This record gives sequence, C-alpha cells and structure tokens, in this order.
Amino acid sequence: MTQVFDVERVLAQLTLEEKASLTSGSDFWHTQGVERAGVPAVMVTDGPHGLRKQPEEADHLGLGNSVPATCFPTAAALGSSWDVELVTRVGEALGRETRANDVAVLLGPGVNIKRTPLCGRNFEYVSEDPVVAGELGTAIVRGIQSQGVGTSLKHFAANNQESDRMRVSAEVDERTLREVYLPAFERVVKNAQPWTVMCAYNKVNGTYASENHWLLTEILRDEWAFEGLVVSDWGAVHDRVPALAAGLDLQMPAAGPRPDEEVVAAVRDGSLDEAVLDVAARRVLDLIARSLPGIEADDSFDVDAHHELAREAAAAGSVLLKNDGGLLPLASTEGVAVIGEFARTPRYQGAGSSQVNPTRLDSPLDALRAVGELEFAPGFTIAGGPDGDDAALLAGAVEVARGAETVVAFLGLPGPDESEGYDRPRLGLPDNQVAVLRAVAEVNPRVVVVLANGSAVSVTDWRDLAPAILETWLGGQAGGSAVADLLLGVRSPSGKLTETIPHRIEDTPAFGNFPGEAGVVRYGEGVLVGYRWYDTRAVDVAYAFGHGLSYTTFDYSDVTATADGTDVTVTATITNTGSVAGAEVVQVYVRDPEAAVLRPTRELKAFAKVALDPGESRAVAFTLGARDLSYWHPGLHRWVVEGGEFVVEVGASSRDLRGSVSLEIEGEPLWGELTPMSTIEEWLAHPVGGPLLSAALVPPADLGPLDETMQAMIQQMPAKVIADFGLSGFDRETLDTLVAKVAAG
Repeated sequence: MTQVFDVERVLAQLTLEEKASLTSGSDFWHTQGVERAGVPAVMVTDGPHGLRKQPEEADHLGLGNSVPATCFPTAAALGSSWDVELVTRVGEALGRETRANDVAVLLGPGVNIKRTPLCGRNFEYVSEDPVVAGELGTAIVRGIQSQGVGTSLKHFAANNQESDRMRVSAEVDERTLREVYLPAFERVVKNAQPWTVMCAYNKVNGTYASENHWLLTEILRDEWAFEGLVVSDWGAVHDRVPALAAGLDLQMPAAGPRPDEEVVAAVRDGSLDEAVLDVAARRVLDLIARSLPGIEADDSFDVDAHHELAREAAAAGSVLLKNDGGLLPLASTEGVAVIGEFARTPRYQGAGSSQVNPTRLDSPLDALRAVGELEFAPGFTIAGGPDGDDAALLAGAVEVARGAETVVAFLGLPGPDESEGYDRPRLGLPDNQVAVLRAVAEVNPRVVVVLANGSAVSVTDWRDLAPAILETWLGGQAGGSAVADLLLGVRSPSGKLTETIPHRIEDTPAFGNFPGEAGVVRYGEGVLVGYRWYDTRAVDVAYAFGHGLSYTTFDYSDVTATADGTDVTVTATITNTGSVAGAEVVQVYVRDPEAAVLRPTRELKAFAKVALDPGESRAVAFTLGARDLSYWHPGLHRWVVEGGEFVVEVGASSRDLRGSVSLEIEGEPLWGELTPMSTIEEWLAHPVGGPLLSAALVPPADLGPLDETMQAMIQQMPAKVIADFGLSGFDRETLDTLVAKVAAG
C-alpha cells in the first residue's frame, strides 16, 4: 500500500538549505531527495516519441544508450495524422512504458511552431499552426498522464531554431506571440494541465525564458491558471535566484552546490523572499507526491501491441503528396524494384536527446520482401550509413530499374542533417540521391518516391520525375511495415500536411530573418507564419498546408455557418465517393476580409478526421467562439472581435476549399483612447471625439478650401501638431479640453 506523502508536513520541517536544494536536480535525471525528511528523488527522462531512460551506468551527459522502448513516430508524423483519438492512444502507450520503467515524468511533447523548415528540431514539433499543435499536444498529454505519470510541455517559448539556441534573443512583438507562438501552449495547459512545463533556452525580447516573469508567472500561471511545476531545459538556468523570482521551480540538471548557496544567501540578505522559495519547493514536493503511486506500481507493457500501434500511427501520419494515374497502390511486389539505401537502413527518428533505443526495427525492404520477391539496389550512400562508390551504386540502380515494371525509390535526409543543437544546411535532398532519381526515371517512368525526413524538403526540382510521392516523415520503429501497408493498399493514406512544402527557401516567411545575427533573431514576418504567409502573399508552393491524397475521393456538400452573437456553428456533409474505405481531414478556416490590423487571408480554427466506407456520408459540426474570430489588439493588449463580415471556409487544405459562408458578426467598439498624439483620422473616426474635433477645428477663411492631397496629409498628423500650428480657435488648451471631454464620455 502506497504511503501518503504529506506535502505540507514535509515542507514545514525542511531547513532553508533543504528547501533550496529541492529547486535543483540531484544529478542529470533525478530530482533532489531529502532523506532526513523522507523525501525521495524521482526520475524524469527524455521523450517525446519514446522513453529514453538512461541506465544507472550511463554517461554523465545522458547521451549514450538507453533501455529498450517503443520508438513511436516523431511529432512531425504524428501531427500529420490529424487524429486526436490515435494520438491519445499513443500517449497512453507512452505513459504505460514510462510507468513500467519507474519514471515520474516523460519530457514532452514539444509544441513549438515550425517557423522555418530549416529548424533542426522540427521533427519533434507538430505543426506550423497553433491549433493543430495545441489539439494534438493536448491529446498526447492526456494520454500519457492518464497512466499516472507526468509530461513536460516544451519549450516555452519562442524556441524555433537550434542555432545559438542557448543565447539568442527572439525579438517578437506581443501580437505575434499571442496569435502564433503561445496559443498551442495555452491550449494544452488549459485543457490538459501537464504536470510540468519546460522553459526554453533562449531569451524572449532580451530576457532569458528561465528568468522571464511575464512568461512564467503573468501568462502561464495568472492568465492560464497553470497548476504544475516549471522546470528548466537542461542547462537553461544562468542564475537561479532571479529565475525563482520569475516563476521557475526546478533547475535541471544538477549544477553543483553554488546555485543552492546563492539561493540561501539571497533569502538571508532579503533579496529573495523566502515565501517565493517555499512556493517552488512545494511544487517540487507536489510533483513527487503525485508521482509516487505510479513509480511504486509493478507494471509492464505489451511490447508487440505497442509495436503494432506504432505501425498504425506511422501509416496514419504518412502523406500521399502525389499519385498521378493511380500508380499507387501496387497490386503486388511482382515486377517491383526497390532502390535507395534508406529501404534497408531506415531513417526512422531524429538525432539528439530524443533518440530512442527501439524494441525492434522494421525496414521497408524486409517488410516488402515478406510479401514477395523483388529486386533491390542501394543506389547511393547516406551520411552515417554503409560506405560505397556513388557512381557504381547509381549504375547498379539504373540496371535494376531498367528491368522493372515499377520502381520504388526510398529517398530522404541523412541523419546528420537534422538534429537537436543545430539547424539544417539545406532545404533539398542530397545531390547524390537526386542524381539517382534522374537516372532511374530516364529508363523507367513508373517511379514511386518514398521520403523519410523530419521536416519539409524541396521537391520542385524532381517531382515531375515521379508520378507518385509518399511522405513518411520519421515513422518510428514500425515505419517500414507501415510503408509496405500503404504501398500495397493494405491501408489507404489519410495523412495531411501540417506544414507547407515551399518551392525554395527564399520563399519562406523567415528568410532574411533566420537564424539572426549578433545574438538576436528578429521575427520580422509577424503573424504571417507558414500558410498564413504563403496564402496571404499569394506565393506559389509545391504542396499546401493541409494537403494529402487518398486511394479514395471525398465530396463536400451542405456547408453551412450560422452565428449567434460571436458563437458560430459550422456544418458540412462528407461523402466517400470512391471504391475503398478512407479517412478525410475536414478543415475549417476563418477569414476577416477587412480589419484594422493585418490579418492572414485565412486561419485554421477547427478540424476533424472522418473515417468513411465507400459511399458513406457523414455530417460533421464545429462550434467556433469569440476567440476564433479575434485578434490580439496591440493597443488594448487583449483579444478583440472587430465587427463586420467574416467568411467561414471548409475544405481539404488551405488551398482546396470546398465551401464558404459569409457572416455578419457584431463586434465591440474599438475606438481606443484619444490623446493629443492621436491622428486627425483617429479623432474623426471616434464617435465622441469626431464631432467635438470637427466643431473645434475650423480652418481660417483665408486658407480657402483644402484639396484632396492636403486633406489626406492632415489626416495623418497628430492633433497636437495641428494645435501647435496656431490655427485660429484651435490650440493646445482647446485640444486638452477635448481630450478631457472624450475621457469623460
């Protein structure tokens, strides 16, 4: 029977030094215990797509081998499933493995926004859109924590690159933070209450995230009502005293005795209120208390069942980008040639702290050969893979392709291209792989390309060579079998892109503002991130956000949208018009055609994945609220609904819209405060200030009528400037009187 851990009783008996020690880890993976008071140390360990528990004899930095665990698809693949129920089940499996290994907290998920496809850690993140990231992040947190273990929502906030990540300052305006980079975190915190939130390495507008009171206390706790513990990313704390004052609770990993001593000294000299330390220590004790039942349980997990779940998830997250002429699915393996080293040496996860030691590993080549005989040629070498002569390998691939009915070419990014700690060197595939594809396509036009990569790669230079392209991302340990299922039609593809695939890096929103310079990265694209950028600026892309084909087809009908105040109900009927079962991701976008601020052409606000048999129809309904119509007002510093026309669009991608409805929404008055520095245009637009100013601002008769140019110029002038011109009857005293009258209402 688990002994009750009385947090308040324990806290009351701790010394100042012991309380300070609780705000640091005891080593790389454990919290600090206090044996005298009966406080155990508990273990946290890396995720997020699989448990990475280091054995006791592991290296100090925690970068060596880990215990065997199921390597599920990375977030890039899980996100592309758009399947909340499936991701919840993956979370439950992760929770079972975490609990079975006596670990208190799995360090994930990551919901940072994919600002640029070159971010080296994009494979760990869900989407370029905060709604998708927030919904699927919520699902995996709920799943994991349903098993009695915790999660760590990361990396809070604006950690969108690996270059100089431990020092760089992300310079980003509040509206952009509120609309793009914070909502995924907000959604997970409010809907799932992760046990911990992990602060990022970087600075946000000049202040380290670990010392950022606005982020950790004012937003996370005061606004979002976060109840758990804030832990640092490993090595993100530079001074624990201001970090505690800002809202950090636990510094990881252990950093020697000095930080503890500095905390004790700060309390004794009055520069840190002991009550602040008590709050942090209590949160650490709360985490330990809620962890103990799971840690003390004698649990195991079904290795085979988890592998099959990983296989299902890998298939669900794969995206069929192209399928000209219905080349896929293949009728059988007869006459098929497999080309590409990735077929036998699969790229299935990213590099860095998330590397999992899989319980088993399926290669695509083995999975296809289990179905039937086929020819294979490696075609090229990959960094970190088997050595070889690329010229000879290319020639061998051409000979194999020449005699085949269909070629399946496995291409992708080498492991060293994508990792925590640094960003990608290029958007495209390696030259040796593209050269093989070109040579193969010259002798056999029936080419299927299967991609393995953690973030978008450019396909523009070679996609015309392949009638079919299947993007599998990094599909985890069962990804090889999942690919075979999709190629042979055992499963129908149902994944959709959660990130746009651009033609060129020069087309991307952050180009010119990434990765920054002199320790600063400027988020100059503002709210136009991902598809918001491409669609608003009408930039041509290779494949749009939300795109993904199936082996069947879907029809959208009866699209409706009705408003009740700022609540909007959206409905649509989806019909499977093809001959096989499949699933469609229905996407709901909102457009504000005319606004006082720049708004994206459209923004995703809701989605649902609908599985349908051939000929089956289903009505789906969505409810949108005021927040879905709002923007963050930079002057009022709050969410506002600006009244007027809104357009609700329902479709299969951000550029494949199947129905739209225009609505009139009654918003709120957004006149703002009038001051002497408000422009004449702002004064005249104000319902109170406009008539007052019009009556007071009468131009002298000798000026004559003002032409359109002069009127337009005056509209942009602050009222104070006009008053200072000394026009008859309108001076500073008059203006001050008007300001007071407007303020009085």
